[in-house]
Amino acid sequence: MVHTENNLTFSLTTQPHPSIEIIIPQQRVAAMYQKMLYDQQVTARTAGFTQGTVPIAYVECTFKHHIIEYLKEFFFYYSISNFLFKQRIDQKLILAGEPILKSITLDPHTDASFVFDIILVNPQAKNDWKKLLFKAPERKNYKDLDRQVESFIKEETEKSHKNVSTEVQIGDWVCIAFHIVNEQNVLLIPSEDHFMWVKVGDEESDEEIHALLLHKNVGDTFLTNNELLQNYISPHLDTTYTFSLTIIQIIPALFFSFDHFKRHFKIKNNKEMHLKLIEVFSCRNDITQRRETVESALKLLLNNYHIPLEEASIEKQKEQVLDLVHLNPDYHVYKAQPDFKNKIWQLAVKQLKEAIIIDYLAQQEQIMVTEDDVASYLNLIKKPRTKEFVYFDITPWKMGGKDRIIAHDVLRQLCLREKTLNHVLHHLTKK
Repeated sequence: MVHTENNLTFSLTTQPHPSIEIIIPQQRVAAMYQKMLYDQQVTARTAGFTQGTVPIAYVECTFKHHIIEYLKEFFFYYSISNFLFKQRIDQKLILAGEPILKSITLDPHTDASFVFDIILVNPQAKNDWKKLLFKAPERKNYKDLDRQVESFIKEETEKSHKNVSTEVQIGDWVCIAFHIVNEQNVLLIPSEDHFMWVKVGDEESDEEIHALLLHKNVGDTFLTNNELLQNYISPHLDTTYTFSLTIIQIIPALFFSFDHFKRHFKIKNNKEMHLKLIEVFSCRNDITQRRETVESALKLLLNNYHIPLEEASIEKQKEQVLDLVHLNPDYHVYKAQPDFKNKIWQLAVKQLKEAIIIDYLAQQEQIMVTEDDVASYLNLIKKPRTKEFVYFDITPWKMGGKDRIIAHDVLRQLCLREKTLNHVLHHLTKK
C-alpha cells in the first residue's frame, strides 16, 4: 500500500514483518538543510573569521552531523508524527498499540526515510456482534436525579444565552492552523497543513497560552515566536522559529452546548436528551450508568472475538499505564499491593483489546469522523459530569511535556473510537 499526500509518501509493507515507511522528498530535506547551514553561518564563532563570515563549506564540514541530527527531530515532530496518525485513520489500520520508530535515514542528497515497526491485528469473530444479547444496566429511579438533570439543563442554557463573546476566553479549546515561516514571512515548508488544539488553562503555567490566544477571534492570523510552540516542534533542542497562526475554531468553556450533544448522540427531542443525561447522573457504587453500560458492552464484544496479542505490544502498553498510575497520589499504596504487577498487566491487555476491537468495528461499519465529531468530543469533556460520556480519554496523549497541546489527528483518532462505541451501543441497546 502506497499513498502520497502533501509531498509525503506513506508505504505499508507486511514482509518480512509489518512496517510503515514515510518518505520526505529530497528537495524538501535539502532546502531545510541549506537553511540550517546559513543559520549556523550567521551565529558561528570561529578563529580567523568575524561572526557571519565563516565559509559555508567550513560550516558544513564542522556542523553537518549536528544539523542532520537536528533535522531528524524537526521533521519527526513537524511533519512525520501528524502525517502518521492521519494515515492510520485514513488507511483504516488495525494496530496493537502505537507504531514504534525503528530507523531514520536522512541526508541532504537523498529522500529522507522514517521507518516504524507495527503490529497488525485481524480479530476473528465467533458470532455477528449485532446479534449478541445485551442487557444494559438500568438507571436509579430516584426523583432527585431528574431534578438534577433539569437543573443542569436550565443552568447551562442560561449560561449559553449570557455568553455573547466570540473571543478566546479562559478554559476554551482552540483549534489553530500553524506553519513555520522564514524572514520574509514565506512558508518554510509549503504544501503541509498543520492543525493542533490548545486548551487555554487557568494556571500560572498557562501564561504563554494566554499571551498567545486570549481575546483572539476565529479567522485571526498573526505571527509569533511563542516558546510553547518552539517546544512543541522541537522538544529537545532550542529553536527560534517564527510561526504563522490562524484561529480555526473555538469551543467555549463557559457553557455546555446541547446542540453538539444532540447531534453527537442523534437525539431527536428534549425527552431523549433528559434520558441520555440521566446516564451520567445515575450512579451505583460510584460508577455511572454510562460507564457500566460501556464496560459491559465491551466485555461482551471481547468475549465474542479472538484477538491475539504479542508480548512486545503488551509491554509497551504497560509503560503507558504505569506512567498514568504514577501520577495518582495513591501510587505508592497501589504499588505495595502483592497483585500490583498482575493488575497492571491485565489493564494493559484490556486497553489494547478494547482499542483494537473498536478500531476493527470502525473499519467494518465504515464509520467516518467529522470536524463536528471533534467539537462534540471537546464539548463533552468541558464538564465533570458530561466527561463521563467519554470512554477513550484524551489524557494519555497529553503527556510528555505537551499537556496543553494535542495534535488534531490524535484527537480525530479518539473521536473515531468514541463515535464507533456509540454506534455499537445504539445497536446493542435498541429495542
